[in-house]
Order: sequence, then structure tokens, then C-alpha cells
Amino acid sequence: MSGNTFGNLIKIHSFGESHGPAIGGIIEGFPAGLEVDFEKIGKELLRRKTNQGIFSSPRIEPDQLEILSGIFEGKTLGTPIAFLVRNMGGKPGDYEKLSQVYRPSHADYTWSTKFGFRDYRGGGRSSARETLSRVVAGAFAKQYLQLRGIKIQAWVQQIGNVESQVQQSFDFDAIEKSPLRCPDAQAESKMLDLIESLHKTGDSVGGIIQAKISGLPVGWGEPVFDKFQALIAHAMLSINAVKGFDYGSGFENVHQTGSQLNDEFVNVDGKISTISNHSGGIQGGITNGQDVDFRVAFKPVASISKTQNSVDMLGNPVEISIGGRHDVCVLPRAVPIVEAMAALVCMDMALMSLSNKI
Repeated sequence: MSGNTFGNLIKIHSFGESHGPAIGGIIEGFPAGLEVDFEKIGKELLRRKTNQGIFSSPRIEPDQLEILSGIFEGKTLGTPIAFLVRNMGGKPGDYEKLSQVYRPSHADYTWSTKFGFRDYRGGGRSSARETLSRVVAGAFAKQYLQLRGIKIQAWVQQIGNVESQVQQSFDFDAIEKSPLRCPDAQAESKMLDLIESLHKTGDSVGGIIQAKISGLPVGWGEPVFDKFQALIAHAMLSINAVKGFDYGSGFENVHQTGSQLNDEFVNVDGKISTISNHSGGIQGGITNGQDVDFRVAFKPVASISKTQNSVDMLGNPVEISIGGRHDVCVLPRAVPIVEAMAALVCMDMALMSLSNKI
């Protein structure tokens, strides 16, 4: 099965199923000599963890990281970094009654048709538990980027029809103190009310995560097919439940004219910059030194306890109510996943940039 590797010079090979023995990965191409802060990696795992509120799945997992190779005396060796996190809280019995049924908007039908066989326990490989590997790899990449002064910050900008009015935030502690990772307290209160009402009715809700990458140098990106925004889009659209991506002024561009949107250049103390940032920090597929702003749209989680109509594997109509443990709203837990994937793209671009010029 292909499609389980992401990256060019820095690669993450991901493995594991939702209710299998473990989720893990191999990070290939990571440079030697980085002193690893394992406490920071643990905090990133904690950020995506389940059982953090009414919006989150009540599945309880310790998510204890085990490093198998690639690190010695606390430093990266330059060899493949292999790691795993054992699944301890799986309940495959919750899914046995759904083994012959195609759940609406899930991967059941498509995976069964493609492979002729599927792991029905929580979706197996298609489960969002797979994103744990991304968060670990992204945590390593973040530490590399930190040495270069590059920071990645994401937050919940919208849930359902409730939209935050805060357009940017770099106060990490304030966001992390928020149960929904939303920097707008007034909007968050309405979001929580919405989630509570949907929790009672067995339904789910989606929304938008906004992100900002700051500290990027000019010149990252590999035209024409590996433009910076193309790789970020690839990374984001590979995340479970993601349905949309835009950057800079995004889809709002269609309402404006060229004269309104063009980012005019200026000379500020001998340094070339732009007055505005409608381009989202990217021009011609290459970073221009401004912040890279982007948004990621998540659909409502497909696993809901409301009764739905579907068919079984023989095509017979059935009514189903999905049991198990599921998120009402995945966005707060998806924030570190968005950051992790952006970090992997940035680190890849950083390594590529070393070979652009003599």
C-alpha cells in the first residue's frame, strides 16, 4: 500500500491502525546533532489527546512515546528515528456490529472496494488516530525550526456558524488555556453552547482552523510543482476530515480587483518588504519573507450516534446508530496536527533551500 510516506528530504513513514497494537513512524533524513527536548514532544502528544472535554472522544490513551532508534545520549544521530506509541484503550468490540455495514461518509465502502478487505475497528488505518505519528514527527521538526527562529501557531477560528473576530494570535499560553483553542472568549462561549447542544442530540460539527508561520526567510519553495503553498495544501488536505484550504486573501480574492490586492513593495531601512500581505507570504510559489497565513476547513465528524440510513455489504438497506467513542468537534485536537504538518513542510523546504545556490 502506497501513500504512507510524506516529504522529500525529510520524510515521515507512518504505520499502525486505530485498534492495532501501536501507532508509529520512521523519520528519515533528520540531521544529526539536534538535542531533543522530549518534554516538548510529550506536550504536543498531550495537545492532540482524546478525553479533553465534551467535544472530544472519551477514549483514554496514555500515548507514551517509545524511541526505538536514531537518538543517542539525547541527540539525533542522522539515522532513521523510529518510534511508536502503543494503543492501550482500544475497544474493537464496539465496532463488531458494524463490520458488515457501510457507515455514511466513512471510508468503509471505498476501502473495501479498493482493497477487497478492511479493518472495521474504528476505521483501522483511516482513523484519525493515525495522526499521532504526524504530531511526533512534527514535534521534531518544530525543534529544528525553532533554532532558525521560525514559529508556527494555529488556533480555532470558527466552529459551525460561530466565527471568532480575532484574526491573529501569537499568545500560545492563552490559546492553550482555552478549552477550544480559540483566542476569542466571547466566540468560544457560543461555540461551547453549540457543541453542548449537539452532544446531547448525538450530532457533530466542523469549522475552520487558522494558522500563521512567522520568521520564514525569502526564497523557500520549489517551483513549479512543489510551490510552497502547494506542499502546505498537500499536507493539510491529507489530514482526516479536511475539506478545504486557502492562504492569504484566499477565496476573498474573487471579490477584489488587482489594484486592491497587489502587495506593493517598499524599502524599509534598506530591507525590501511589502505594505500589505494579501499574497499570504508567498509569491510565485516562493516565500517572500512575510508571514504565511492559511486556513483549513474541517467537516463535521462522520461518526455520530444519531440514527442514519445506509446499506450493508450486500446492498440491503439498514438503519445504524454508531456506537463507540467519538468527537463532537475535532477542531481543538486538530490544531497541533495542522501545526505538525506545516512544520514538516517547512523543514523540508529549509533543507531544500541549502541546495538552491552555489
